[in-house]
This record gives sequence, structure tokens and C-alpha cells, in this order.
Amino acid sequence: MIFLGLHWQDWLMIVLYLGALVYIGQRTARSVKRQTDLYLGGRKLGKALQFFLNFGNMTDLNNAVTTTSAVYGSGAGGTWIALQTLFMTPYYWFMNVWFRRVRLMTMADLFEDRFGGRSLATIYSLFNIGFAIATIGWGYMVTYKTIAPLMMKEPAAYTPGEARMLEDYREYRTLNRAVQAAPLAPERQARYDRLKDRVALGEIQSYVSYLKPVPFYSICALVVGTYCVLGGLKAAVIIDIIQGLLIMVFSVMLIPFGLARIGGFSGLHARVPDYIFDVFGSVSAGEYTWFSMLAILFTSLIQINAVIHNMTIGGSAKNEMAARVGAVSGGYSKRLMIIAWGLCGLIAIGLFGRDLPDPDATWGMLGRTLLMPGLIGLMLVGILAAKMSALSAQSLVISALFARNLYEPLQPGRTEKHYVFVGRAVIIIVLIGGILAATLMDSVVEIAKLVITAYAIFGAPIMLIFLWRRLTKAATLITVLVLMAIICIAPYVVTAVPAWRRAPALTEMTDPQTRSVAARALTEDVRLGRAAHVGDKITRMVRLEPVPIFFESVVHIDPNDPASPREGRGAFRTENWIVSLFGVRLRGFTPAGLLATRFWFDGLVPFLLLIPLSWLTRRTDPVRVGRFYAKLKTPVAPTPEEDASALATSYAEPARFDGQKLFPRSNWELTKWTRVDTIGFFVCSAVSIAMLGLFWGLLQLGK
Repeated sequence: MIFLGLHWQDWLMIVLYLGALVYIGQRTARSVKRQTDLYLGGRKLGKALQFFLNFGNMTDLNNAVTTTSAVYGSGAGGTWIALQTLFMTPYYWFMNVWFRRVRLMTMADLFEDRFGGRSLATIYSLFNIGFAIATIGWGYMVTYKTIAPLMMKEPAAYTPGEARMLEDYREYRTLNRAVQAAPLAPERQARYDRLKDRVALGEIQSYVSYLKPVPFYSICALVVGTYCVLGGLKAAVIIDIIQGLLIMVFSVMLIPFGLARIGGFSGLHARVPDYIFDVFGSVSAGEYTWFSMLAILFTSLIQINAVIHNMTIGGSAKNEMAARVGAVSGGYSKRLMIIAWGLCGLIAIGLFGRDLPDPDATWGMLGRTLLMPGLIGLMLVGILAAKMSALSAQSLVISALFARNLYEPLQPGRTEKHYVFVGRAVIIIVLIGGILAATLMDSVVEIAKLVITAYAIFGAPIMLIFLWRRLTKAATLITVLVLMAIICIAPYVVTAVPAWRRAPALTEMTDPQTRSVAARALTEDVRLGRAAHVGDKITRMVRLEPVPIFFESVVHIDPNDPASPREGRGAFRTENWIVSLFGVRLRGFTPAGLLATRFWFDGLVPFLLLIPLSWLTRRTDPVRVGRFYAKLKTPVAPTPEEDASALATSYAEPARFDGQKLFPRSNWELTKWTRVDTIGFFVCSAVSIAMLGLFWGLLQLGK
């Protein structure tokens, strides 16, 4: 029996899973009595629970869908939207120890502890509450775009309007394939431009689904809110264990079915051009090349310091080794999943060509095409587990920021029970706010890029908080406000003003480019007479269509009139506009060049502001700073009593760890590595190189 596009077996698995979530929340509710219970699990999580907590937070459905979507749109190089974190993992060996040693509850506490006063803590809390609500909305949208193709309507159920939309889409794909081979006649080009604008506006797509966005978002919020409000972090960790196992299953489940459908790895290479398999991208494969990947990696290394759940994860560890092992083991497990997602994106190209109008639906279309009833239900449960686990963690962190850093300073002296009640109420509010945010979003890949750059606003100050004694509050405040204006405010203000988004200087496109690429002949090349056999060496001319320089997309104001003026849609890329003011000619850039420009700007500019401004402004109270670094360098003791005693000794003698400094008489707080530091770093580095080799080797199979 089929209901709303799914078999009854699939519905049964979904209902059983959702019921289990509510049961777990109810069972763990009795242990939540204090804020540390709700937000940090009582600081009692050992290595195994730290692994699942890290893996669950890192391995979000957003990553699976974003990676597969990026690979489908840009080839194997698109994997770097997530796989660049492979080279960041050795940094986790140190970073998570810092967040455990500061012994705080929220990330906002870090600013108050280091500088004094509440201004920066308040700004961090307000910014990240708003941004995290948007991230929750992104999660809702990703989940919807993944599940919607699994619940497609049958042709008999189409309305006349839906049937016309699908016919327009088929015409668009026909013209799109034609324009790749040769210029179109004027009439066909005009028709193609109109249809292309409608695709960019989301008016036409390749399928019709029974699933509607807002009802789906509401159900997700209800289930997550129920178990998260009841059980707090402990319930989230238990769900993370289930989610971790399920995400491993659904991440690899599609690969054998997909390879069997297209004839294994050799069949994949026969259907997909060679340049698509280039790990470091190519001139024709879109935004992801070695130089844009390097820019993303640099900015990611900065932004990872500011992710709002860092204190929750690192601070909940039983000891420092649990924090370290949980972070790197969870991180590397995620990297294996990224490789699996990248393969799924390549399989999608082999199955569908480039016929999907919305790359964000790639994962769902793969499941719909390859899986049988029952397995589709298992995949849906894995998707829901991945998303709901991440939603619970995000809502808990936002709740902690509000209750501890905004509400408690205004209402001091209340009972722990009162603050826990407020925190639970905030969880419900932010989940509802995420529904509103989800209705305003479009592209999952563009949101993924925004997440990286937005967190860089606080990432650079937090990195320097740990490493540089001379950093000042004034410099941090000025830098944060300037970067907020550039990265988070200006992009949407410009888009909101019609005169600006329609200005010819701001709706510029890159120059069209044609590149020759040495490639192996595909099945289609043999069919069209371009080669005698699959695998023969041929030269392929690849046309790079113009792309917007300053906006996510540029369309005609009236899609039915190709002579109408153009306007920018989506966020305005302020970074590229600022770079153009210095005379850099961006029209000649490739998509990868434009992307690299944005990320280098967002990664470097914070330091170019923070360091000079810190030397020009009044330094923080030396006593406060001394106590902060004394605490940061004091190892976490086995018991709370021993830890309190060790801290008291450090506070009485703040300079007792100065002999560990790498640069003794400087403001830099870099310390000499211990044996554990050294072994851990080099083991992590070796694992990173091995995983990159594994990915490259898989791409060579069947070649």
C-alpha cells in the first residue's frame, strides 16, 4: 500500500523511530536538575560518549546534502566544501583541550572571563542566537529538500499547472545540453534565457512532491522540542549514538546500489568526464580547485574556534584525554562519511547526467531511484536522526547562551530550577524561529559558505584569546562590528534596495570562457562518433558560462522578456565588491577565483584589524589576563576537589607555567609541546594524509 508516495513499511519505520525519540527524552528527564545537567551533562562524558557527541554534531545531514550537491554541481572538487576539514583535525587535538581547561559553560562566557564586562559576551550571544536560528532553519530546509523527492507524486496525480511545469523543465534541459555544444539561434537562446531565469527563481523543477515545507518543519520542531526539553544534553547524546550508527548506514547504503546500476566504477568512468574526477578541481569543474580549497581551509581553520557548541562539547568531557580522543575520532569518522557522500555525488552524475534542476535534491533523488520499500524507510529514519540530533544540540546551545548570558544577568539570584525552566522555554522558541528562517532560504551550498565566513567574525578573536596576551577588548569590539557589517548586514541590505540590486555595475557577469580539456571518451562520445572506443584520448572543449560577480544569481526582472533589465538575487558578495574597489578586474575570474577571493578576504581581514588595533588601544587588566592564562595552562584534575585546589595554586602564582612558553618574553602564549601533544599531532597528520590517499585511490578505480 502506498500513501503520500511512501510504502507502508517505510511509514512504520518512521513512526517507530519518532516514538523512540520521545521515550528517550521522557526517561532522561528526571536527571536534569541544574544548568550543568541540561547543557553539559554534568561534565561526565567519557571517550565513547564524547566520540558519539562529536560525530553526531559534526556529521549533520546538512553536510551530507551539501557535499553531494556540491559534487553534483562541480565534480569531485566539490567535496572540499566539507573535506577541507580533513587538514583541520590535527588542530582539534589542541583546541578541545583549551575549551575544557577554561572550565566555562558557554562560548560567550569566554569573552567575559578574558576581558571583563558583558558587552562582548552580549554581542556574541545576540549574534549567535540569531545566526543559529538561521542555521536551524537551514537544517529544516536541507531535510525537506532531501525527503521531498522520496515522496514524489505519480503522473496521474499532477495538476495541469504541475504538468506544464515539468514540460517546461524538460525543454530547459534540452536547450541546456544544446548550448553546451554550440551557440543557439537567437529565438532558442531567448527561450533558454527565460527558462533559465525561471529555474534560478525556483519556479520550475524536475519533480512534484506530496511533502509541503511548513507542515514538515513543524513536525520536526515538535519531536525535537519534546525530547530535548525533557532530557537536555544527556538525551541528545543518547540520540547521537543512534544517529551515529544510522548515518553510517545511510551514507554508504546508496553506493553499492548506484554502482550496480551503472556498471561499477568502470561504468562510472564511462559515463562521467575525466575532469569531474579531479580531486583538486579543474578549470571546467566549477568553484572548487586547489587554490579555492586552500582559501576555504584557511578560513575554516579560523572559524572553527567560534562554533557555538565548542564549549558544550569540550566542556562536557570527563577529562582532557576524553575531549581530545572524542574530537579527533569523531572528526575522522566524519571524514570517511564525506568521502562516501562525494562518491554518491559522482554516482548521481552517472545516473542523471546534469538533468536535476536543483542539486540540493540530489540525495533524495538517489534514494528514490535506487532503494526499495523498507530501505527507503531506513534511509528516511537515518536522515531524520541526523537532522534531529543536530537540531537538539543547536537548540541546547542557544538556550544556554540566552539563559546564562542574557537572562541571568538581568534576573540574578533565581533558583537553578527557574533557569532550567527558562532554558527549556527558549528551546521551543528557537525551534519555532527556525521554521520562519527556513521559509526564507533557497540554496544549501550558499548557506554552507555563509556559515564558514560568518563564524570567522568571532573565530579570529577567539583564536587570539587563547594565543595572544596583547589582544584588547576595544580591538575585538571594533573588528567584530566591522565584519558583521561586511559579512552579515551589507549582503542583505544591498539585495533589499531595488536601485542597488539592479545597478548595472553590481549585476556584472564574468566573461564567457572556453577551455580545452584532455579527456577519455565516454559512451556518449562513441555514440556521436567523436571516438572509436570508450576510453580513447580526445580533446574536449568546455564552455564556462558567465556567472555573477557580486550576487548569488542575476536574472531578468521579467523572465518572459529577455530585453528587461537584470537584477541580483540572493546575498550580495560584499567582499568581492570591496576587492574590486582596489582595481582588481574580477570579470576575468573563474568561479573558483571568485570563491577564493571571498574566503581569503574573510580569513585574513580579521587579523589585519585585530593586531594593529590591539597595539593602538588600552590593554586589558594584567591581573585578569594573568589569571586567565594561568587557568588555561592548568591541567584538569581527576576530581572536582583536586581541580579546585590546582586552580587555587595557579591563581596564587599566575606565572608558574611561564617556563612552558615557546617565546618566553613575548605576548604570545604558544607553549612547548608535551609528549602527548607531539604524538597526537603526528598521528593525526598521518591519518589525514592516508584518508586523502584513500579518496584519490577510490576515484582511480575502474579508470
